[in-house]
Amino acid sequence: MSDAVGGGPVDAAQAAAPRLPWYRALRVYLTPASLRMLALGFSAGLPLLLVLGTLSFRLREAGIDRSTIGYLSWVGLAYGFKWVWAPLVDRVPLPGLTHWLGRRRSWLLLAQLGVVAGIVGMAMTDPRVSLSGMVWAALAVAFASATQDIALDAYRIESAPTVQQPALAASYQTGYRLAMIWAGAGVLWLAARAQGANTGYDQAAWQVAYLVMAASMVVGVLTVLASPEPAPVALKPARGAREWVQTALIEPFADFFRRYKWQAALILALIAIYRISDVVMGIMANPFYVDMGYTKDEVAAVTKIYGVIMTLVGAFVGGGLAMRFGVMRILMLGAVLSAFTNLLFAWLAGFGHDVTALIFVVSADNLASGIASAAFVGYLSSLTNISYSATQYALFSSLMLLLPKFVAGFSGDFVNAFGYANFFTATALLGLPVLVLVALAARAARRSSESNQALAPGG
Repeated sequence: MSDAVGGGPVDAAQAAAPRLPWYRALRVYLTPASLRMLALGFSAGLPLLLVLGTLSFRLREAGIDRSTIGYLSWVGLAYGFKWVWAPLVDRVPLPGLTHWLGRRRSWLLLAQLGVVAGIVGMAMTDPRVSLSGMVWAALAVAFASATQDIALDAYRIESAPTVQQPALAASYQTGYRLAMIWAGAGVLWLAARAQGANTGYDQAAWQVAYLVMAASMVVGVLTVLASPEPAPVALKPARGAREWVQTALIEPFADFFRRYKWQAALILALIAIYRISDVVMGIMANPFYVDMGYTKDEVAAVTKIYGVIMTLVGAFVGGGLAMRFGVMRILMLGAVLSAFTNLLFAWLAGFGHDVTALIFVVSADNLASGIASAAFVGYLSSLTNISYSATQYALFSSLMLLLPKFVAGFSGDFVNAFGYANFFTATALLGLPVLVLVALAARAARRSSESNQALAPGG
């Protein structure tokens, strides 16, 4: 029996079990493990927009041109290369901290403190005076945040069996999305309150908003200190540097290719582009709001109210649907909805400044994103071998962002050349290959499951 979480795509495990009634499928969200993931998801989601979407709003208001904002989004590539240091997080103990908290929680706490320090640095830097200083502070936040993701994904995977992973993923995504709303709408609201009647860019107002964000990381810190460490996975001690490299760096990747063989290329291709529509579009969303004349208060109010509601609905519905109908079906649904909602932004670009239209588009976008994210995190978790949970999940989640973040760097140039409507339409078209890959991956997983059942005793 494989020690992988599910030994393959989670639908195979679900196929062998009776379909859960709705009340039992949803009750799992009230378990301590789900509530912990809600809080830890909040601490994971908080830094992302502060170095990407919200920062792009701040920079555009400060007069930074769109092309520069697009290139600065490459700060997010730190998330795309986290697999490089994931083996260290997976296996290297931290002096003092690991003995006190355990392997997963010690790395979580260290990363969270790094996020706090970086956000404080961003708060104290004026991009009009020192754009390079802002970039370095943002890089520090991105690196610490990516490290937190590595440790947190391993913690989640090791904390519950396969059948509960979609629910934990949904709780995690709910906390993550709430944090993104707080780091998006919340920052804008705080900056607007601190700015008062002043117009234009106000460094003091943004400083207050970012310092509040740094303080908000206390949610994750307290959760880490109060949470139990998952049962440690026995690790074979390495005899010398060569064996350590083999065990920590090579074996996690070799294990994945051994288990999935020819399917590995298909799975990796799907992971690489599944979120491309959302990620590429997201970099220009806030500059779009600024250029369309929406105020900080308007954007904050819409995303704070309607964004929160639809994010909660999307994440919980996505997790519940995945547990009831299987991950692959909901992956397809999420891909379709993500591409479609980008077309709504193209429509909004031609519609003009209208808060009601903004409410409709933001609501649809958050609903689609919540469904897609819950299913996708569940899918990635099902691919992971628990013996290498941090490294393998870091590989998957890094690959998920690498190509989209790189392409997003040119988004400002595209908007300058062709306009917002054409940009949003193009990002929707980027989602078409995703539909093909989901269909192929679902068929391959189904054939693999049927083959395994035929080879099993009594099959």
